[in-house]
Amino acid sequence: MSSAETPGAQTPAAATVDGPITKDQIWTVPNALSVGRLILIPVFIYVLLVAKADGWAFAILMVSGFTDWLDGKLARLLDQSSKLGALLDPAADRLYIIVIPLCFGIRDFVPWWLIGVIIGRDILLFATAPLLKSRGLVALPVLYIGKAATFALMSAFPWILAGQLDSVFGDICYPIGWAFMVWGVGLYLWSFVLYWIQTVSVVTKMPRAGSSPV
Repeated sequence: MSSAETPGAQTPAAATVDGPITKDQIWTVPNALSVGRLILIPVFIYVLLVAKADGWAFAILMVSGFTDWLDGKLARLLDQSSKLGALLDPAADRLYIIVIPLCFGIRDFVPWWLIGVIIGRDILLFATAPLLKSRGLVALPVLYIGKAATFALMSAFPWILAGQLDSVFGDICYPIGWAFMVWGVGLYLWSFVLYWIQTVSVVTKMPRAGSSPV
């Protein structure tokens, strides 16, 4: 999930903190898990909005969260990190971050103003891409506060969904979900501020790409 927090264009060269990924492997276990997560997105939408089977939707979120954690572990354990994987994993994370709040808003689980904050933050963050590109950069280094924000939000969604269940389990899950949500949104906004401070610093201190040094 961490690579999803890299501001700017999502590219393999900027997807890891340790350095560029040069492997061109396609048929790997981590890539298969990422593709599986992408396939589950329309399934989740159908189950939650059409079938309104909240229990199954909760199960889908739990499976997607587990596979998100597992693909990173397996990529390192099996030495199967790849350029494709560096694209698929953050793409899946970003889609989940957008799709889940929208679905929750349609079902009235989460207020629309909060959904606007989450999605608007990502839109404004992606606006840094052309600024960074003008200075010859693909993306900024990943901030761990951004990783924590994404983790908190992705944890909040299944807990809030489970909180809709009419049971003791639902009563327990609901406040836990909102606790994660409050922390996640707070960290999400703070990481946004830090990324823009870095972007402004880059734009003001670095020459334009291709320009001759004075």
